[in-house]
Amino acid sequence: MSFIQVRNVWQEYDQHVVLEGLNLSIAEGEFCTMVGASGCGKSTFLRLLLGQERPSRGQILLDGQPLVAEPDPARGVVFQRYSVFPHLSVLDNVALGLELPRAKLLGRLFGSARREAREQAAALLHKVGLGHALDKYASQLSGGMQQRLAIAQALIMKPRVLLLDEPFGALDPGIRKDMHALLLELWRETGVTVFMVTHDLSEGFSLGSRLLVFDKVRHDPHAPAAFGSRVTYDLPLNDKRLAARADALPELLQSYARG
Repeated sequence: MSFIQVRNVWQEYDQHVVLEGLNLSIAEGEFCTMVGASGCGKSTFLRLLLGQERPSRGQILLDGQPLVAEPDPARGVVFQRYSVFPHLSVLDNVALGLELPRAKLLGRLFGSARREAREQAAALLHKVGLGHALDKYASQLSGGMQQRLAIAQALIMKPRVLLLDEPFGALDPGIRKDMHALLLELWRETGVTVFMVTHDLSEGFSLGSRLLVFDKVRHDPHAPAAFGSRVTYDLPLNDKRLAARADALPELLQSYARG
């Protein structure tokens, strides 16, 4: 059985169709990069996976069960804008993810439970290259360091699915390269299933094990909102079959360039 199944999913807002007829089968541990023109529904699909929105039609299954309608610890998310708490230390930003679910009244653990949570948080922060900055405020970090912190926040709950919405779009090229290496290392180590939205086609090809291209295949100039996007290309990037489909890539690039 597939880990995630997307069955004939549509998403509409009044008369505006954003996504139509999505059908996907995702194995656990895949790294799916998602590209397409602006406004083609990539981030909308990410919100559906997160549980922020529910499909207008169709169904998304996780381990054969309907996806929980609200975000839960099984799904971590990192946005382009840093989702850190600037008034907290780096260590507190990550430890909070372990403390809040276990201490809902006060939001803080005490004694050995607090010590254990902070040790787990510190170990993860060392992995993402922030071991030297545990006591710094998040607001004191550079953009790249804040994004490392955001990734640590998402991973501390050991999610089964990690959702990334253009997480490196605001970073300088050199820092992005470092973040790519970090993300791939964490993905291979944890086995988490990743969905990543990017506007950078080369990033989509270099990071993912599978590339999903979103585009509209039906157009009506008199009703531009009547049709939504579909997954027009679904390419296995670490597979010899990709070479056999290389003739499709020029058309793919032209389709993407229209955005």
